[in-house]
Amino acid sequence: MINSPVSIFGVDSSFRPKRILTLIIAIIGFILLMPMVAIFSLGLPVLSFLANAPSAKAAEERGFYNGGAMPDNIYAWGNCTWWSYAMRKWAGSPIPNNWGNANTWDDYARRDGYIVNHTPAAGAIFQTDAGGYGYGHVAYVIAVNQISGEWKISEMNAKGLNVVSQRTFTKEAASSYNFIHNKPGVQQWNPQPITLPPPYGLGR
Repeated sequence: MINSPVSIFGVDSSFRPKRILTLIIAIIGFILLMPMVAIFSLGLPVLSFLANAPSAKAAEERGFYNGGAMPDNIYAWGNCTWWSYAMRKWAGSPIPNNWGNANTWDDYARRDGYIVNHTPAAGAIFQTDAGGYGYGHVAYVIAVNQISGEWKISEMNAKGLNVVSQRTFTKEAASSYNFIHNKPGVQQWNPQPITLPPPYGLGR
C-alpha cells in the first residue's frame, strides 16, 4: 500500500528538488529580465538611441553615453573624470590617465608640464576642488563666446552617473576655477560646439 504524502511542520513532503530548481530558474529569469523591462519603459526614443549611440556627439545630443569602450581610460566609468579624459582624447589631445580624482587634476597637470590658469578656452579642462563629495569636479570646455566671455562646459555625473549635460558660466566666474590647457608649445585646437537641441536633459 502506498501512502499519500503527509505534511510535516506545515511543509508538503511532495515538494521535490525538481520543483525547487524550477522555482529558482524562474526567479533568476525574472531578475535578468528586469533591466530590459526598465529600458523598454523609457520609450522608443531611448531604445533608438541605445542602438545608435557610438560617439561623444551622440552622448551630447541624447544626454548619456552608450558608446564603445575606451580600454586606456582607467578613470571610473560614468564619472566626470572618465568623460573629461574621453573628450580630450576624442578631440585629439589626450591627457594622462593617472591624475586621480578631480580635485588633484590641476596639481598633476602642473607637475606634468601642462598650462593651468583661470582662462577658459575651447578644448581646455575645467577643474575645481569643490563639489563631488570632496573629490572635486572636472569637465570639458566646448565653447567660449568671444563677445560676452561666457563659456560652456560638457560634463558627466553632475546630474547622475553617466549623465552627460552642459552648463554655461559668466566671464567673471572663470576666476573661481582652474583650466588645464596643453603643454607650452603645443598648438591649441578648436573643437566645434554642440548646437543641437537637448532632448535628454542637457543643462543650460
